[in-house]
Formats: sequence, structure tokens, C-alpha cells
Amino acid sequence: MTAHLISVIGSSPGVGKSTLCRAVAEWLTGTGASVDHFEEADILTRPAFRPVAEEFAGGAAGVRPETLVESTRAYVAESLAAGRDYLVTDALLPFIPSLVAWGHDESDLVQIMGEQVRAVEPARVVVVYVHDDPETALRRAVEREGDAWEDWYVRRLAGSPGTQAVHDLSSAAVHLRFEANLTCRLLAQTPWHVLTVDVGTLDAQEAYVYTRRHLTDLLGPAG
Repeated sequence: MTAHLISVIGSSPGVGKSTLCRAVAEWLTGTGASVDHFEEADILTRPAFRPVAEEFAGGAAGVRPETLVESTRAYVAESLAAGRDYLVTDALLPFIPSLVAWGHDESDLVQIMGEQVRAVEPARVVVVYVHDDPETALRRAVEREGDAWEDWYVRRLAGSPGTQAVHDLSSAAVHLRFEANLTCRLLAQTPWHVLTVDVGTLDAQEAYVYTRRHLTDLLGPAG
């Protein structure tokens, strides 16, 4: 069986990315397949990504792209060696929001994306891109997390080289629209399958049903 890496990414906080990622991992696990669910916070604890955690711990403002690429290569290699059928990852690949925040421009990202494509071979990649209007999604995130989260999110973006123009939720939404367009352009240059899930009119269950149906078409019946 071919190993598949299913990377669930979102256009903004508040789009339900992690909920959808968890549901996909549970579905595939329920079929009897060997599944690794890589949650977003796992990047600081997984052995393959120890170099990433060490660069953060060393006080670096960002992680070198080559560190991300080599850690990804190590993760995929160890997963394939362990016989995993599916790697279901939350916000792992292709790291575009982080790379933009750290100041990398589009020409840099094109090169980095090419390196990531080679790093994950021979796994087959499907990117599930969960999308909603940024202002709507950000308001949803604030309602869920509270005003303190809003302050933290704006400060985090404002304090990074590539997103320092952000100073409130409205400017954050402007940046996220730019980032969404950039993400679509970059993904279109890869050989990966991209499944866009527009959650503007879907609740969490409907988004899962839509995703499961289309993943079944791409991956073949999984149960």
C-alpha cells in the first residue's frame, strides 16, 4: 500500500482545521489502517523535529528553512520505516504562514516548496485546505478563545518581520487574504493533490462529510 501524507491546513485561525484533522485521523484509524495523527503542537515534541524545537529554544526569531525540510524528511522516513499507511498532519506542511512571518518572499518560498516536495517522497501528498473569509474566521476564533487571544495573535504577527504591518484584526484579515492567494499559487506549482474545503457555508460535520467523500475519491475506499 502506498503511504499517504494528508496535510490539513487552514487559511486562518477559526476555520476548524484541527477539528477536521482529528476527524479524518479517527476515520482512517477506524478502517484498520496504521495512522499517525500529527497534531499542531507535536512539532515541538516529535523526535524528528527536535532540531526545530532546539532552534526555537535557542531564541531564534525563526527556524531555518533547511531545518524544516530536513526534519520533515526525517519524519516521513521514520514513518515509512514504521509501516504507517497514513500521516494525517495538522498545519505541518508546507509551513507557509511561518515562513512568511519570518520574512521569506515568494521567490524563497518557491525554492523551499520544491525542497519540501522532494523531502516527502515517496509518500503521496494530499493538502486539505480549509478556507473561510478571514474576518469571519478571526471573529469566530476570538469568540472561542477570548479577547486575550486576540491581543496575543495581533502581537505575534506584529512582532514578526514578514507580518509587522498587522496592528489589529482588520489588518490581520488583509494579511491573511494575501497569504491565502500566495498559498494557492504555491500549491498549484507542486505535484500534490489539493482539496479545498470552503467552510463558509458548512458546519464541522458537513465539512468532515465533504472531506471524507473527496478523500475517498483520491485515496480509494478506506472503509
